[in-house]
Amino acid sequence: MQVYAARAVSWRGVLSVHTWIAVKPTGAERYTRYEVLGFGVANGAPAIRVDRTGPDNYWFGDRPRVILDRRGAGVDALIEAIRAAVTSYPYPHEYRAWPGPNSNTFTAFIARQVPELGLDLPSNAIGKDFLPGGALFAAAPSGSGFQISLYGLAGILLALDEGFELNILGLNIGIDAAVPALKLPAIGRLGLPR
Repeated sequence: MQVYAARAVSWRGVLSVHTWIAVKPTGAERYTRYEVLGFGVANGAPAIRVDRTGPDNYWFGDRPRVILDRRGAGVDALIEAIRAAVTSYPYPHEYRAWPGPNSNTFTAFIARQVPELGLDLPSNAIGKDFLPGGALFAAAPSGSGFQISLYGLAGILLALDEGFELNILGLNIGIDAAVPALKLPAIGRLGLPR
């Protein structure tokens, strides 16, 4: 089970990344890829896409990087929990690049539903702070802290895994004290790798 991030399409790639999840249960022949896309949603296409491309295909010319990799004992239970979370995503027919719901809103939603993942999304994953249903308070995507968010436009996140992040108009600035790094808008993490 893996989570990927790659620079977003066109001008959005200057500021943000696109994230998705790929799962492969024990004994399966191939991965299943889950992601949210905006292409065609205005014309009735679903926002959630399954197996649109391979698990680690380039995203419009940008090579993806693995931001989470879980294997071995217990992975099948995580995969089942991820599949259940995908079916409960509250915006299956909606997409808005900013402030959300978008691909990063989807990945953050899955992470909050399956906190065992311990997913620390990149600070430049615009939309990760858009909380479903207009909620103001939620667990951090990693499950190791909490966040307060006003429609993904302003907020604060404090967690052991993510560190401290301040969200202003969907752009995050922060610091990770556990694995020293600055988190900067558009750039993402600047410091020691996780």
